[in-house]
Amino acid sequence: MTTNQEASSSEDGKLNGLLSKFDDAVRLLSQAPAFSKPAKLPRVLDTARRILMQDGGPAGLETRAADFESAGVFAGSDWDTPQYLIPTFTTFSLKSADANVVVIEALSELRLLAVAKGKYPHSLVSQEHAHHYLTQVMAINLWLLFNAPSEAERETQGKLAIIPRQLFQHLAERIGYEHVIDQLIDEIWRILKQRPIQVDAIKQMITQIALCQANPEIDLGASGQGADRLVSSLFGPTQACREDPGIELYRERLERMDSAALQAESTGFARAMHDTGLVSPYHAVLLRHLLEEGDHLLSEALGLSATGRDCLLCYRELVHALIRSGVYPATAQAVYGLALLLERGIFYQPPVAPAMWRQLNLKLSEWAQARLNVAYGTTASPKARLIEGVLCMLGLPLGVGQGNNPTCQSARALSMWAYNDPDYLLQMVTWAARDDEIIMHFEGQPISSMESALGVASELPMDLDPVSLIVVPHLDRIYAEMGRRCIGREGDPHRWVNPEFHGWWSGRGFSINVDVATGQLCDVDNFVRHFYASYHPYYNGNQPLIHPQPAGIAVTDSAARFIGWHAITILRASLGPTDVMRVYFYNPNNDSGQNWGDGVKVSTSGNGERFGEASLPFDQFTSRLYIYHYDPLERGELADVTCEELEYVKGYLHRSWGAARLPPTDLQADEGPLVPPEDLL
Repeated sequence: MTTNQEASSSEDGKLNGLLSKFDDAVRLLSQAPAFSKPAKLPRVLDTARRILMQDGGPAGLETRAADFESAGVFAGSDWDTPQYLIPTFTTFSLKSADANVVVIEALSELRLLAVAKGKYPHSLVSQEHAHHYLTQVMAINLWLLFNAPSEAERETQGKLAIIPRQLFQHLAERIGYEHVIDQLIDEIWRILKQRPIQVDAIKQMITQIALCQANPEIDLGASGQGADRLVSSLFGPTQACREDPGIELYRERLERMDSAALQAESTGFARAMHDTGLVSPYHAVLLRHLLEEGDHLLSEALGLSATGRDCLLCYRELVHALIRSGVYPATAQAVYGLALLLERGIFYQPPVAPAMWRQLNLKLSEWAQARLNVAYGTTASPKARLIEGVLCMLGLPLGVGQGNNPTCQSARALSMWAYNDPDYLLQMVTWAARDDEIIMHFEGQPISSMESALGVASELPMDLDPVSLIVVPHLDRIYAEMGRRCIGREGDPHRWVNPEFHGWWSGRGFSINVDVATGQLCDVDNFVRHFYASYHPYYNGNQPLIHPQPAGIAVTDSAARFIGWHAITILRASLGPTDVMRVYFYNPNNDSGQNWGDGVKVSTSGNGERFGEASLPFDQFTSRLYIYHYDPLERGELADVTCEELEYVKGYLHRSWGAARLPPTDLQADEGPLVPPEDLL
């Protein structure tokens, strides 16, 4: 007992000594003139790093939040404007191998915790906003509360991996689990409404919720009421697996069931799957069992409508072969992909069924097998993983995400082919997975992915769905090579690259509102009028968009500040439920719900969106657009676009990413209502 007390006293003494050193470092930083603050900052961050690794360290720093912020710890960084911080970005900061990034992120959370608890009145962030932000941060990073550092974290971060866990234990104690769980549930449902292909992270979050519910030491209070549907969808969707009995026991139960019981199981699984977009491993076991029971039960278990049932019956042998080869407990999401693929009826396109048979018999290269094993483990064969990926991509063509990598062009191409030209996608998968090479043509000349130099991504991405994992590295190199072949041409290279890279249906007409040489806005009026004339149903003779079209947007943050250029796909333009004309588009991020500032909030549900679509009112979308394609032979009426509509779009543009890109003459002309001085700062 005495030894424990001595150890505790020693640790307290060490922490107090470090906190004293921290106070000294903060005081020196505070007293330093602006030009010498960068030289004083490393001592503050290094001492904070050592404190954050100690028990009680985060609490000690929380009480000093006002002091270290006023001293200038965050000066000149994104953390200096806490009202604009985005919760999802914290994951990347906390996983960083850069100690300073991890420490600054931790200090920022502790600063906001002091604000949320009413200990630090902040001029930029309210107590309510700080509390809401922290609950979102904790919900998104809940794994830090329960899981030890992974092998990857230990490799990249070393002892730094301790800091996020110490931080989140402190946040959970101060904020309370009950707030976190409710926020997490809302976040999961919001993402699931977009029907992403990659759901492993969501399944992990649901697992953590189940652990919280089962842990008697965690008091959830009245929270977590909406969690039951999520937890049951994975661990017990039906009566026969309600208590999560395990795969083998469930398989034995199926053997003893009669037709009525199997019918009830099939209906229950289908309802849970289509309700959430998640598939339980038990569902895969049932589907394999039903191969011997009859197609009416198979159709019931997939939740098919008349269209899907007809497609199943017409291509019965192919569907059975896909289930045998690709549907296992470890690849359960293949069930949902297969169901939606059948609902699309794409097997009726003559090339698709033969291409799927080829996929079933495809011999994967050693490189493809190795990548799939590294990314997903060996609980299922690489062949089964790839079949799961193909089924999900063809069933959910708008669920493709690029991961944390600059490969939006490649992700957009895969989505567009799955949506519009599925047999071409299957050809790409075959070349990449079997031959380790893809050959595409640019203006009649072949480009080999094997012979091309590096792509846009600096390293091979691994956080992707199975199809993207195999195909994106090849597409990325080809896309970059097409860009290199445009060097020396006047204007933006996307004018020539997009139609060659994405497909013949990409319009050969091209419009851009940024001068490539100077980066300034140019010809905005014609750009906007032409877009309305080409895409707005009121100005193009009510002609719906026939083929999805590539476009480029200027992404802005919640303060409407420019972040970067991004590739998207325009899918359609139509009236939303409130009779507002909206543009529905595909964003190759895993989460399309974003706040682009100045009231421009991207919607992913509730405004007529189909699974995977994002949408904005037509004028707001146009204000973030910087390039688009059109058919030069089908032009609408430019003259019908009113000056009022034009000025409304330009207002959004000039108050956001265009503020710093106005030519001098435009800047002088627009010093009035469109661009108030405070918005230019």
